[in-house]
Amino acid sequence: MSLAHDARVAVRPADLAERSARAWPEIDNPAAWIVAVLLLIMPLIANGFFLIEIFATTLILGIMALSLMFLAGYGGMVSLMQLTIAGFAAYMVAVFGVSANTNISLGWPWWLAVPVALALATVFGTLGGALAVRTEGIYTIMITLAIGAAFYYFTNQNWAIFNGHTGINTVATPHFWGVNWRADIPFYYIVLAVAALCYFAVDYISRAPFGLALQGVRDNPRRMAALGFNVNAHRVAAYAFASFVAALAGVLQVWNYRQISPGSVSVGACIDVLIIAVVGGITRPIGPFIGALIFVLLRTFALDVLIKFGLDGNRFRLLIGLGFLAIVFWSSDGVIGLWQRWRQSPRPTTGRSGRSARPWIASPSASPPSAPAPRSSCAA
Repeated sequence: MSLAHDARVAVRPADLAERSARAWPEIDNPAAWIVAVLLLIMPLIANGFFLIEIFATTLILGIMALSLMFLAGYGGMVSLMQLTIAGFAAYMVAVFGVSANTNISLGWPWWLAVPVALALATVFGTLGGALAVRTEGIYTIMITLAIGAAFYYFTNQNWAIFNGHTGINTVATPHFWGVNWRADIPFYYIVLAVAALCYFAVDYISRAPFGLALQGVRDNPRRMAALGFNVNAHRVAAYAFASFVAALAGVLQVWNYRQISPGSVSVGACIDVLIIAVVGGITRPIGPFIGALIFVLLRTFALDVLIKFGLDGNRFRLLIGLGFLAIVFWSSDGVIGLWQRWRQSPRPTTGRSGRSARPWIASPSASPPSAPAPRSSCAA
């Protein structure tokens, strides 16, 4: 049965302009170009600490949160196992690649270990998603959290593959074309390139037929099923794509620290990814990166700030929690929602003389100017 019809709808020029503006994200926004230029020249203006510990870490965490944002924002599925998928990919890089634990690592070259790790992590996340799509709401959150907790305890107690609570250390990083790609500047540009690809991929898919169908499944799954869409298939496919994005972040993470341990995939770290996505905003792909920057800055400098004011520096997570509560209280869409609300807030208009265009509003006793008398219909 064909669902097509020949109804012709008049399209306004404003609608055409809005659709053309969505063709490429933020292409007409000067702020986006400024941020892009700053990110490209960041190695020229930042030292090694800020380049890796602040900006590269922000981009890696932003990629992890981006995978969660894709599922929650476009699919309506809140998954707490995205960090688990990233950690699984990191472990696979360490197991199949080269590390100091020669009794565990197989010693494959990076160009072979990384694709295998990405494939296995994508399969792992897809299987977990296939289990999670059978539930809805709070049960989806609990199942994905249970998968994350189970993986944490499994890695913590397994010594044959994951080396227990010690983890796998001194993981080898790529060396080719005569370049050490773990050096600060090359590694930063690798992370920046992967983050940009993931950002544009998510934005493109959100406007593609699959992304539009996924948003329809999010809004009304029964109607989409009645129209002939396979609801569970779309959801599982969304988990597969999000798992691949999270796996990319896991590979970058293990290259960044050159080690992976159960502490990197703990339940608290899984919830941190959710906090990052919610603080930044889950309606636009840029939100997770904004939330990651706020999280990294608080995690890095909150301890020093607390000590400076004579407080216990170990309570820096309290400051992170208070900031999270404040943002969520004032905006259900995080920092993106606050920014859009500020931009859409009405502002007083001013005339050429600099005074208010409606001076009678400022003074209660002043009366508005009288309207001109209507012209008589029989006047010449």
